[in-house]
Amino acid sequence: MPSSPQIAEWVIGSWLASQHHFLRYSENQKQGFWEGPMAVDFEDSVGLRMGILGYGAIGRQCGKIAQAMGMEVYAFTRSEKATPESRKDDSYVVPGTGDPDGLVPSKWFHGASKEAVNNFLAQDLDLLVIGMPLTSETTGLIGKEQFEILSKKKTFVSNIARGPLIQTDALIEALETGKIRAAALDVTDPEPLPKDHPLWKAPNVFITPHVSWRTNGYWERVLGVLETNLGRIHEGKPLINVVNKQLHY
Repeated sequence: MPSSPQIAEWVIGSWLASQHHFLRYSENQKQGFWEGPMAVDFEDSVGLRMGILGYGAIGRQCGKIAQAMGMEVYAFTRSEKATPESRKDDSYVVPGTGDPDGLVPSKWFHGASKEAVNNFLAQDLDLLVIGMPLTSETTGLIGKEQFEILSKKKTFVSNIARGPLIQTDALIEALETGKIRAAALDVTDPEPLPKDHPLWKAPNVFITPHVSWRTNGYWERVLGVLETNLGRIHEGKPLINVVNKQLHY
């Protein structure tokens, strides 16, 4: 996927900013306030667990970076990936990125039901990356029940997929009551988010206006997908990155 490297950077960057209190210190800098190192707790990523809900190109790059930081990675997919062959990525991969052979996750989960998703969320996740497509099945997938499950570890929730995957009112309640430690959102529901929407003022939330895909290298990579497919047409091979009309992605 042409946008997977930069979106993964956004996920990891916002996670690290939270873990190391970058926004807090940015505000302190504006006030000229030197706050001592013992004022707040810090936590590095070594030994923590990332759960990736939707292990596509973006999720694979997130997993690769997380593994490099010493994190354990769990993956969730709609269909079962029981064999090494089924875990491979047959889509366009930006050279040097991702997890093309599916070797990063230490555990794989799958299913199309709420029960399957809930079981995955109950795996003591420190960071949940939501990377699933928006369909009739996944709309409102993360709600009050799911945030209650995540409250055990006070999971950090990162959504770079589509806003309606999360029930916004339930998200605000989870932030206000401390059920989750924080949320990083590049997508919201509604979108654009109205100026007076309560999500803006919820505690411990970082919001950007659907820009995580936007870097200078994006369009060059899009043309790379086109170039690859033109070559495959010439060679009589199946195209890559083809939309499945039954699954709607």
